[in-house]
Amino acid sequence: MRPLSLSMSAFGPFASTQQLDFTALGTNPLFLINGPTGAGKTTLLDGICFALYGKTTGNEREGSQMRCDMADDSLLTEVTFSFQLGNSSYRIRRVPEQDRVKKSGDGSTVQKSEAQLYKIDAEGNESLLVASKVSEATAEIEALTGLDVEQFRQVMVLPQGKFRELLMADSKARELIFSQLFQTHIYRRIEDSLKSKAADIRALVKDQRSRRDGILQSAGLASDDELRCELAKLTPELETAQSAKEQALQQQQWVIKTSDAAQHLLAEFAQFDALTQTVAALDAQQEDMAAQTYKLNLAKQAQHLAPMLEVFVAREQEAKAASIALDHAKTALINAKQAFDNAELKAADLPVLEASLLEQEQVKQQLNALGPQLRELDRLNKTLEQEQAQLISAKIQLQNSKNELTTAVQKRRELESALPQLQANSETRLSLQQAHQQQQQLLSTYQQWQQVAARVSSTQAKLVEAKVKGRQLSAQHQQAQVTYKALLLTWHQGQAAILARQLQQDEPCPVCGSQTHPQPAQSQDPLPSDEALQLALEAETNAQEILSKARAEYRGLQTQLETLQQQAQDLAVQLGTAVDIPLDEHTHTLSQYAFSLIQAEQAHQQLQLLQQEIALLHAQETHLQQKLEQGQTHDSALQSKVDLLQGQLAHMQQSVPSALATLEALTAAIAQNQQSISQIKQQIASVRDLQQQTGQSFVAAKAALNGAENAAEAALAQQTRAQQQLNQQLVAAGFADQQALFESMLDEEQQRALASEIEAYQQRSALTKAQCEQLALKLKDKVLPDSIKLAAELEFAQQALHAAEQAWQLLHTRTVLLMQTQTQLSIADAKAKVLEDEYAVIGTLADVANGNTGNKISLQRFVLSVLLDDVLLEASHRLHLMSKGRYRLLRKEDRAKGNKASGLELEVEDAYTSKVRPVATLSGGESFMAALSMALGLSDVVQAYAGGIKLDTLFIDEGFGSLDQDSLELAIRTLMDLQSSGRMIGVISHVSEMKEQINTRIDINKTSHGSEMTIVLP
Repeated sequence: MRPLSLSMSAFGPFASTQQLDFTALGTNPLFLINGPTGAGKTTLLDGICFALYGKTTGNEREGSQMRCDMADDSLLTEVTFSFQLGNSSYRIRRVPEQDRVKKSGDGSTVQKSEAQLYKIDAEGNESLLVASKVSEATAEIEALTGLDVEQFRQVMVLPQGKFRELLMADSKARELIFSQLFQTHIYRRIEDSLKSKAADIRALVKDQRSRRDGILQSAGLASDDELRCELAKLTPELETAQSAKEQALQQQQWVIKTSDAAQHLLAEFAQFDALTQTVAALDAQQEDMAAQTYKLNLAKQAQHLAPMLEVFVAREQEAKAASIALDHAKTALINAKQAFDNAELKAADLPVLEASLLEQEQVKQQLNALGPQLRELDRLNKTLEQEQAQLISAKIQLQNSKNELTTAVQKRRELESALPQLQANSETRLSLQQAHQQQQQLLSTYQQWQQVAARVSSTQAKLVEAKVKGRQLSAQHQQAQVTYKALLLTWHQGQAAILARQLQQDEPCPVCGSQTHPQPAQSQDPLPSDEALQLALEAETNAQEILSKARAEYRGLQTQLETLQQQAQDLAVQLGTAVDIPLDEHTHTLSQYAFSLIQAEQAHQQLQLLQQEIALLHAQETHLQQKLEQGQTHDSALQSKVDLLQGQLAHMQQSVPSALATLEALTAAIAQNQQSISQIKQQIASVRDLQQQTGQSFVAAKAALNGAENAAEAALAQQTRAQQQLNQQLVAAGFADQQALFESMLDEEQQRALASEIEAYQQRSALTKAQCEQLALKLKDKVLPDSIKLAAELEFAQQALHAAEQAWQLLHTRTVLLMQTQTQLSIADAKAKVLEDEYAVIGTLADVANGNTGNKISLQRFVLSVLLDDVLLEASHRLHLMSKGRYRLLRKEDRAKGNKASGLELEVEDAYTSKVRPVATLSGGESFMAALSMALGLSDVVQAYAGGIKLDTLFIDEGFGSLDQDSLELAIRTLMDLQSSGRMIGVISHVSEMKEQINTRIDINKTSHGSEMTIVLP
């Protein structure tokens, strides 16, 4: 990290805003920070440390305690620091929590702590990385620099009074800072991974042993010996039980066979008894079957007489129908005679009806003669009414015209009085339109600024997510890289072991040429295949590609964020002071302009409408005046016409009866006359029609009676003949009468059912008797078996078989269980052996990697010890010069006492005494030289390792006063040599020789109104 500029306001002793441009000091400068005690030299380093991490270099004061008491109340305490990391530049601004003056009103308010971090591209464009959260800014700085605040203090700043911390740190503390500087966390992850895997395997081994004990316990066994003894004992017992079970099964099968034969014979005897009973039952049904046969024969005889019976029944029904028809004809004749007599009585009134009809016809002629006169009279009445209505309408229109003219004049005068006010309101319309348009544009720009600001926040959140994802992918890539390198290392080690196996005693080694081979390389691990190496390489390559893609996406988001931030800045410039006004106020202002503009527009429209209406009213007045004059002329003409029609109507009314003075009355009288004529004609026609119809009905009734009498006599004769024929056939067929015939009749379905029943009986009887005779012949000389005895024998055989099977089953089940247990134990032992073999390898690796073996050095600490040796080599070179060849820094290789971590402690070799002693025994000046050498050596080594953190800046706060003149000159010469290697070195010191030797300075002047900074160049 290389500082570019520093700005401090109201910070420490600096009451005003102080600007410091580090680039003005030159390229890779060695400069002195000079000033009296209390002027603020250390505060300059505090400002850098606070800007980056929110902490001071000494960690003795919080940021909220750094405000200058001499600063103006309106000046905010803040620090802005710009720096360069590699090819990228950054700027961070940090404000501590403090009291500040309110922007509006009296009193003060609490200013919360905040921080902003920007990235600056080559063109000077800034992109916001952190908007305000101090924790996010600190985390981002730690990610960029690779150092937290404690590590920053130890490797880039040697604070006043604390330069011994890096020198005196134990293995654990030094491991933390070195692992961060050299990015060796991958080895820590290897340690943790091996430790976790070993613990998992150890748990699996324990679980496997528990399972083995559980297998024995589930079988009721205490040990493997007990299992083997019980299996040896059960084998002959199982064979004996198997033989007994087979004998019992054979005995049961023989008894079952004998029992089946006896049961078959018993069934035949039972069948014979059943057949004998069935034959007896069938013999008992013979009389019933004879009766059924007789019934069937009678039914067949009755079936032959059925047609003749049907003829008789038909003739009988015809005779009854003819008798009923005769009775109806007699009744109809009586009714027709009575109706004819009534019609003759009504016909006697015909002369009276005809005279009344003639009278009504004469009245009709008189009424028709009055029609033309009344129509003319009605026409005159209607014409008079129309003219009178027109006259009244004309008078009303005349009056309305007068009223309309008066109203129009009055309304015109009222409208003319409202013109001045509307003209005044309309004149503001143009200015309001312009103001409204400007406010609309301002609101649109403000809303765009809000949207862009929201997108800036969203993109920043995405950028944070992408950064987290990038860290995860970076870790995955490192893991894949370690896996591949581990496989490759194993492969190379395996190659050495393969070569070692081929060595022969007294034959030269193809590598070193030695003929003795005291310790040939060995390898217990299996050699990884080329395919495994290729897969690991592909996994590492894929992880690298995914990481590169994620980084490209991250850069895309950064570009997008920079564009959005520029857009937001441009919009904010356009808005000016309006950017601080809330959206609600902008919207409210626009609404007010819109409301005022609407009122002005309405006034303008009302003015135009009012002017148009006044012009219309002028025209309307002229029109109404003309209309009034025309109405007066028309009224006089109508009045003359009405008077003439009234005289004509009075003359005609004298010649018309008063009762028929109107067409309505005449029409009603004509309708009444026409109705009377129609009713009389209808009565005459009705009487004559009734007389004719009743006469015809009377004659027809007489004829119908004669026909009915003849039909009744003929039907009765046919019935008598059919009765005689039926009686003759009944006697011939053997039936006593018709009732006997009816009782014997069966339909065809009943006859078929009866015939089937008789035939089935006959067939069943014959079959049963034949079966009975056949079975009797078969059972001749046979004896009925004893079923109870046979059942007892079968029960005994089944019980014996069941007992034998139970005995065998118990032995078989136990034997199978023991054999399964034996198999499960073998499988469990095999699995345990595999796990134990695996643990022998993984567990040993885990113990070695985690420092649980003799030297107590973990894998990461071992790697760091190698790096520390490089650091100490560089540091010792400088310390050797500054101490005039006396001291050299060494790494302590002895194991620490107890379980304390070791491997990274320091010792110092004293050339004067030829002894190695702890670094804590150095004096103050010697400790400063050692710490300075250590810091410079660490910077050299970190820079040399690819992928390490850039330590191209070092600040040293005091410590030079403890050196003698020669040591001081050597220290200054060392710093100058370091400057020539491309580093920026800043030194804080009161030593006058430092001021003489270092010409480039930052002078801090202490005044009554606060300190000030000045750059002094040679």
